[in-house]
Amino acid sequence: MHALLLLVLLSLVDLFPGNTSFRQEQQVFPRVRAAYANRWPGLQMALRRQHINPAQLQVYLRVFKIGKRVEVWAHNRGPEPFRLFCQYTLAGTSGTLGPKRRAGDGQVPEGCYRINRFNPNSLYHLSLGLDYPNAADLALHEPAPGGDIFIHGSNVTVGCLPITNACIEELYILAVEARAAGQQEIPVHIFPFALNSTDLDARWASPHYEFWKRLAPVFTYFEQYHRLPPAQIDSAGSYRLR
Repeated sequence: MHALLLLVLLSLVDLFPGNTSFRQEQQVFPRVRAAYANRWPGLQMALRRQHINPAQLQVYLRVFKIGKRVEVWAHNRGPEPFRLFCQYTLAGTSGTLGPKRRAGDGQVPEGCYRINRFNPNSLYHLSLGLDYPNAADLALHEPAPGGDIFIHGSNVTVGCLPITNACIEELYILAVEARAAGQQEIPVHIFPFALNSTDLDARWASPHYEFWKRLAPVFTYFEQYHRLPPAQIDSAGSYRLR
């Protein structure tokens, strides 16, 4: 049995050269292997059409509640700006506009997060966990902020981000490949809508207006430069650009 597993892993090394340790760990799981067989050849061609070397892949995810979309931005490792690679439609939603503040509120979080878990045996096919609650959430939350927020397959959700099984296979592979290419932190920024001055000022009466104003510099910086904003969270839960 161990010898058979070793042969499988060695064959995967041949198919997917490079920094393979994380990729190998993931491809032990049947759903991940099947996703690679079905999706990776097409993804590789799509990346190369945008002049992105799969072995140098870096990704950034941007989510909008209004519009129900997950944008995947990509570039080659290094200083070049990100380019929009693809986008997926949210297959289900829960809650309303505004951040998540407590367990069981059904809200999708809003703010700056990172992928911190790869779940190849998810109840929802495959899933990518987010590091909610972050420092801003902890500064502003109610006593029990909740947790376990994922981007996952299927079309059902209570606070997570479902994009269907077919789409999570693609996104999961892109995240695995970025990690295998050396990207240790994959950012995921979740916005209620495009936080430009026009759309933001139109919602001045919302109870979340001040929170959105504190989050807006993150959106604006990326819109202008297509580079990750050098943001940090202060003690009041605001996002500040360094």
